[in-house]
Amino acid sequence: MSPGSILLLLLLLLSVLGAPGLGDPGPLEDVVIDRYYIPKICLREVQMGDFIRYHYNGTFKDGKKFDSSYDRGATVAGVVGVGRLITGMDRGLQGMCVNERRHLIVPPHLGYGSIGVAGLIPPDATLYFDVVMLDIWNKDDKLQITTLSKPERCNRTVENSDFVRYHYNGTLLDGTPFDSSYSKDSTYDTYVGTGWLIKGMDQGLLGMCAGEKRSIIIPPFLAYGEKGYGTVIPPQASLVFSVLLVDFHNPKDSVFLEHLEVPESCKRRAVTGDFIRYHYNGTLMDGTLFDSSYSRNDTYNTYIGKGYIIPGMDQGLQGVCVGERRRVVVPPHLAYGENGTGNKIPGSAVLIFDVHIIDFHNPADPVEIETVYRPEGCNITTRDRDFVRYHYNCSLLDGTKLFSSHDYEKPQEVTLGTNKVIEGLNSGLLNMCTGERRVLIIPPHLGHGESGARGVPGSAVLRFEVELISMEEGVPEGYLFIWHGDPPASLYEQMDLNKDGEIPADEFSTFIKTQVAEGKGRLMPSSDPEKVIADMFRNQDRNQDGKITSEELKLKSDEDQEKIHEEL
Repeated sequence: MSPGSILLLLLLLLSVLGAPGLGDPGPLEDVVIDRYYIPKICLREVQMGDFIRYHYNGTFKDGKKFDSSYDRGATVAGVVGVGRLITGMDRGLQGMCVNERRHLIVPPHLGYGSIGVAGLIPPDATLYFDVVMLDIWNKDDKLQITTLSKPERCNRTVENSDFVRYHYNGTLLDGTPFDSSYSKDSTYDTYVGTGWLIKGMDQGLLGMCAGEKRSIIIPPFLAYGEKGYGTVIPPQASLVFSVLLVDFHNPKDSVFLEHLEVPESCKRRAVTGDFIRYHYNGTLMDGTLFDSSYSRNDTYNTYIGKGYIIPGMDQGLQGVCVGERRRVVVPPHLAYGENGTGNKIPGSAVLIFDVHIIDFHNPADPVEIETVYRPEGCNITTRDRDFVRYHYNCSLLDGTKLFSSHDYEKPQEVTLGTNKVIEGLNSGLLNMCTGERRVLIIPPHLGHGESGARGVPGSAVLRFEVELISMEEGVPEGYLFIWHGDPPASLYEQMDLNKDGEIPADEFSTFIKTQVAEGKGRLMPSSDPEKVIADMFRNQDRNQDGKITSEELKLKSDEDQEKIHEEL
């Protein structure tokens, strides 16, 4: 308790009890003060020279009212201790706290004396006042800022010319509410330091972090001053704002990038025109989630730098690596602007995207081939139409395993160039030696495309680890059998084993098998020899009478040549 309060209490006791051992104390010598309600928290007491606002009822001893601020519907405001109030009030208000209630008894010589107030207060009247203190301030006061909570991470604080979005509750110093953004279900959005706000708020918001909570007490000369504001803020009222800063940005801001996790190996970074697949969580600056690809269990797939996404993300995804995790902070003028979008992104909202890059490619990308191991002395390599056996592991670029030949009893088999495997894998298996191992990076346009396949996401870049187990030389497209050298000059006569002028199926089959066995020719690999030879016989038996005549027997190379002449 201050010395002034102790003195007032002593005066009160002396006034009520009188001097010890005396009878009727006679006329009052000083103000009698009854502090019948004292708030538990008293941050400040009235002192000489303070500006105060208060309500009161004034009565005589018989209870008759002579004046009331309540009846006028306006508080009383003035400076204490400078002679602008009757002496009894000047003394009786000293040491009061905001929301304190006092009963004052003011003797005539400290009130209106022997003269009184014509028609209102008779001479030598003792005055009784019930007073509630509502506001206290001083011309030397400064803004009072109390930080209630602050986020651990704060990369930047509010500066002049920033655009802020904040929630607030506004009360007078006695706790009377006058306004709240929460009741409007919308933040208050404005520029700081450009005259859009009262001076106290312009100053009180400086240095705040997004997510920070503050209590800001603003004296009247930094608020609405002598005029007040409408019917809710009286003249000369101190204001108390409880503020939560939701987000802020500057119109000059660009995208802010935070590299959360960058893979050690980054062979290539994304550029304009690349097609990228990524997961993301999208939040406002206060942490409110507005969208997530994870909730849909599907990546977001798009081109970058071509206007398919908001400008901030077009910029923010430039230079990413496969597997990178990056935070992209996008100011509203590079996102959804003053209007926002939908019911989850308000106007002028700063957006935060936490992204994980799954893969990216360019529509012009070829298959990327890395030779892991190549045997020495490798002279024979695979070509189109060769029959190959190979092992493989197939995964996405983030390491997700898709398929593996090791899950089966034998290697994968295919004739190259027959459209039996995706184009990128076919390309990656060309020019390989038996025993060679490669890593193939296959873009989707050479893989399973935009639609994907069973177990393969759309537009996915695939990673194949392949090992060539064996190869068999193939035959050109459209051929079932090919000679290793020139065919015999008298082919029909040699094929006619019993020399009867005709070649039945058994003679044809015996002859072809002999050529294969002696290494003079080869059948199309990876197929049933009996079926291939039967197909060859049917092709030559042109009238389908079960035998081949000399007129019917023609080499495919001769047939192809005849077609060329016909076309010419």
